[in-house]
Formats: sequence, C-alpha cells, structure tokens
Amino acid sequence: MKRLGGLLGVLGLLGVWWLAAALELAGGTIPSPWTVVHTMYTDGWQLYGPNFEITAIGALKGFLWGNALAIGLAVLVVLIPPIESLATQLAILSYCTPLLALGPIILVVFGGRTPTVFLAAMYCFFTTMVGTVAGLRSADPASLDLVRAYGGGRGQQLYRVRLIAALPNTFAALKIAAPSAVLGAIIGEYLGGVDSGIGVALTAAQTAYNVPRTWGMAIAAAALAGLGYAIVALAARLATPWTAEAAR
Repeated sequence: MKRLGGLLGVLGLLGVWWLAAALELAGGTIPSPWTVVHTMYTDGWQLYGPNFEITAIGALKGFLWGNALAIGLAVLVVLIPPIESLATQLAILSYCTPLLALGPIILVVFGGRTPTVFLAAMYCFFTTMVGTVAGLRSADPASLDLVRAYGGGRGQQLYRVRLIAALPNTFAALKIAAPSAVLGAIIGEYLGGVDSGIGVALTAAQTAYNVPRTWGMAIAAAALAGLGYAIVALAARLATPWTAEAAR
C-alpha cells in the first residue's frame, strides 16, 4: 500500500510538471519531462558520469567526517555529562551559522575541494549528533541498572546497552544526513575553485541558459540524494531488523 501511494505521488508530480510545461508557466522556462529526458540522453554519460561521480565522492567524504565527529561527540556527552552544554552550543552553532559565509573562507584558506567536503560535513553534523544523543539516552533503565549491579561503569553501559539502543535513532538521523551531505557538496561546488561536479555543471548550464540541461542536472542531484538515502535505509534495515518488524 505504501509503495502504491509512493507511485501515485510520483505520477501526480509528473502530471503537474507536464501540465505546467504545456501551459508555459513561469514564462515558458519549465521544459516538459520528455524534453528533459531527451536532453539527458543526448548529453549522455560523458557529461553526467564524471560530474555525478565527483560530487558523490565529495558528499561521501563529508558524510563520513561529519557523522564520525557527531557520533563521537554524542558519545562523549553521555560519558562526560558536564560537557553537554558546550557540545550542544557547538552543534547549534554549526546549524545556525550561514555556511555560504564560511565556504569562501575555507576556499581561500585551503583551496581545491575542501569547501565541498567541509560543507557536506557541516550539513550532517547537527542532525546526527542530536539523533545519536537521543538514542543513547533511550536505553532501558533496567538494563543499565543490571550492568551497574554487576560492577560495570559508564563504559560498559555504553558498550553493552546504550550503543545498541541508539542504533534506530542514529540511523534515522543518518537517513536525513545523506541527502544533506549531497546538498552541502553541491553548494561547495557552487563557490568555485573546482572544474567538475554537479554544482559546476549546473552553473554552466544556467550561464548558457540551457534550461533542459539545468533541469537534468537538478534531477541528477536529486537522484544522488535519493541514492544516499536508500543506501543508509538498507543499512539500517540490515543493522536493526527489529525496528522493521515493529513497524509492521
């Protein structure tokens, strides 16, 4: 039933898109789905392949760095409660800081593709840290008391109870972080300093006023974000099968 609802939603979206193109809304700048697909086919893998790959690599690096730092900090918050206030302020700062203002600074200081990885990591950090902390604190109190009764300290409680309890929340946060990393990587490419990537191709298509290609690159970006979400969702299903059973 859920799959049928999703399919109907996609078909409805395509119908609205086609209607908007037929009515020439927005000054006729909305191409039909067929025009976009034909342009993507004409451009071929030689355009989409390298740009898709380089953006995926930058997003993956940022995803790994940002989430590793977020999970590590969340674990420290549980093990060392006094640092929670500082860690929370750091997470909020990373979330509220306009990353477009930080990107040019990173570009000037480090150059190359560092802004792509940096922004991808920053877009992941807050969501994953908050989700992981909530998950670690959702551990069953009785299980924690049992570990304590057998002489286990916070480390043993973390290893034997909290980490397992945190998996559903952490994976839920990672599902959000995967598309966010793609967004951060594309914004990093928009800043310049690189000559390839979906963000660069989008900028070039906009400059040339190639509307169908612009839409095609946007679809490629959405496909990459969806792929990231799907991979994390599959990993979550394999790592936490009990959550899937509970949802049925």
